[in-house]
Amino acid sequence: MRVLIPEEKITERVNELARSISADYAGGSMLALVVLKGAFVFAADLLRRVEGVKIYCDFIKASSYGYSKESSGVVNIELVPKLSMEGERVLIVDDIVDTGYTISKIKEWVLSRGAASCRVCVLLDKPSRRRVPFQADYVGFTIPDEFVVGYGMDCAEEYRTLPYVAVVD
Repeated sequence: MRVLIPEEKITERVNELARSISADYAGGSMLALVVLKGAFVFAADLLRRVEGVKIYCDFIKASSYGYSKESSGVVNIELVPKLSMEGERVLIVDDIVDTGYTISKIKEWVLSRGAASCRVCVLLDKPSRRRVPFQADYVGFTIPDEFVVGYGMDCAEEYRTLPYVAVVD
């Protein structure tokens, strides 16, 4: 493995994203919908830094990877949020947009539940792998087509606790 994004750069960028989200949602509320498992570290750091916004938090689990490094293209929603989306401003927090299958399906699912709006914040964007058109509203880093782990992301459940993003060779 080699470090792609060191811990210090992640911290700086998470702070910048939090400032943008704070400004966009200032004085109101939002429902932060965290995509498990990969986004839990990013979401915890990000949401603690958002200021001036009443934040409700819930979780969703969806996957098109399983234990593989390649997306199957079939998205399975395995855990649904308990909180209502009806009339809420939803911010989906995810680790990475790769093919776009999973995040597109989640956003579609949120909007079908009556959300007033739905934005997406991702730590990583890998546009070279996109199979369906998708653009996140907030992006931490754009990265090349390499398989990454760390900062919550895994390979067959390993490496989630690394404090940086690394490339698996």
